[in-house]
Amino acid sequence: MPQNAAERPEPTVARKAAIAYAGARDHKGKVEVKPIANFDLDRTIFQTLQSPAARYVVRHRVGKDVSWHSDASADVQAAYDQATADLELPVVPEPLATFLVKECDFDVEHADGSFLDHLYFCFEYTAKYYPAGSPLVMLLHSILGTGTNTFAMEANKIPQLEALLSPADFLQVAAFPSVLRLLYSGELRAELRQNVGRPIKTISMRRVIDNEPLELTGDEFWEAMNYQLIHLVDFMPVANWSAHRSDTSYILFRQVFDLMDRADAIEAQVVLREPADGPALQGEAASLGAWLTTKIPVGVSEKMSARSVQNFSETCGHSLRYQIQWA
Repeated sequence: MPQNAAERPEPTVARKAAIAYAGARDHKGKVEVKPIANFDLDRTIFQTLQSPAARYVVRHRVGKDVSWHSDASADVQAAYDQATADLELPVVPEPLATFLVKECDFDVEHADGSFLDHLYFCFEYTAKYYPAGSPLVMLLHSILGTGTNTFAMEANKIPQLEALLSPADFLQVAAFPSVLRLLYSGELRAELRQNVGRPIKTISMRRVIDNEPLELTGDEFWEAMNYQLIHLVDFMPVANWSAHRSDTSYILFRQVFDLMDRADAIEAQVVLREPADGPALQGEAASLGAWLTTKIPVGVSEKMSARSVQNFSETCGHSLRYQIQWA
């Protein structure tokens, strides 16, 4: 179905749970998960994956159908209604809404529903749990490029977009795809871990869509990292986390959360409750391929993800080089 960027879609139960409980939670025992029959990766944002191995892994990781137990779904709905009872979502300015509808293309499926489902989840979560941030940034966070070289608009429309946003919001929208790729590629995470507690003066990088340079102050960078943390909430497995520890989004979420926690940089309210149970699947019917993906070592999964991001950036002419000027 064609998507209207000016209309907020109804969140899924999993997204309502994330907003109700302020973060990511393992819903093991509350859902039934099964492979989607004849799942077509080419109808998702992962259509641009070229490596047969990467396509195999991603297809089995995201091609899942989730059914919630009726009592669990009712509990989530009640908690969501309570959490959002006093939440007034910001109004998207009419000129920006018109630009999104007429100048952008959001008609691509996401890992769970449509691309706009994901964007509006991030928008709502930010409005609720990151008062220092901008919900508009998260509504637009991938408009200048996803991690898989899909673009909702052409680079020649950037001046139009910039004119519709505050300078601070435009900088964060422009930086989001770059920061995401730098985190997945690994080098930035390693440098930040080695310098926890050391103030950042500036960080320079390249914009994904056109490789133009951009620079953030230390405060702007940590704001960008809070947006990344919110974004990753939506990519967590719905259940059986212990069995999915090699899922690349789960790996990144754990590491970014730990890094920001040690740097005392978490401003958004994001709860991460690690499971204490074993890796046995409950309520999840895994195909042989899906089961095999759970056996990939974490280190191997990270290397595959980093290589994939490097390939995507090379393909679109984007440089992953960055430089931190430490205070």
